[in-house]
Amino acid sequence: MEQPLEITFRDVERTPGLERLIHEEAAKLDKVHSNLIRLRIAVEKPHESQRSGNPYRIRLEILAPRSPEVVVTRNPGDQTMHEPLEVVLKDAFKAARRRLKKLEGKQRGEVKSHPQQELTAVVEKLFPEEGYGFLRTVDGQEIYFHRNSVLQEDFDRLEVGTGVNFFKEMGKKGPQASSVRIVNKPGHREKTKTEW
Repeated sequence: MEQPLEITFRDVERTPGLERLIHEEAAKLDKVHSNLIRLRIAVEKPHESQRSGNPYRIRLEILAPRSPEVVVTRNPGDQTMHEPLEVVLKDAFKAARRRLKKLEGKQRGEVKSHPQQELTAVVEKLFPEEGYGFLRTVDGQEIYFHRNSVLQEDFDRLEVGTGVNFFKEMGKKGPQASSVRIVNKPGHREKTKTEW
């Protein structure tokens, strides 16, 4: 990795065991995708009174050459039972390894790109204070997205009418957007539906 590993703990005790685990898992990422530039990890415990699901939030931000930033999050309630922090961390890193393997394959030309998986939409509703919003796809579908789903920490740059690309995945309450990337802002030349 070109830059030193960045680890942030919020309301979670920083122990040598946790740091060792994070460094071991980060080393596995380096083996999956050569030449990683940066890895940032945030580990936090946002709610003391969590009733179901894991009480921890993990966010991995990975930057590789010639690619958009890869963001993997694990939020409170992602699992159905309380999971130890070590298990939640390993799960987040496992998801990151899968994403990096796909990225490495695409960059080598081994994996065919499936354009139908990357969809285009515009921001239709935005709730900045709460950290989420809704996209409207070209076929009229409304898709939920969260602040953590927006690449390169661009959530604050979004406004109603912003054009985005995203990947659709199933969440607990239905379809939701991941890897949301800004493609144009209101006031720039907007694409017509035939160009999408």
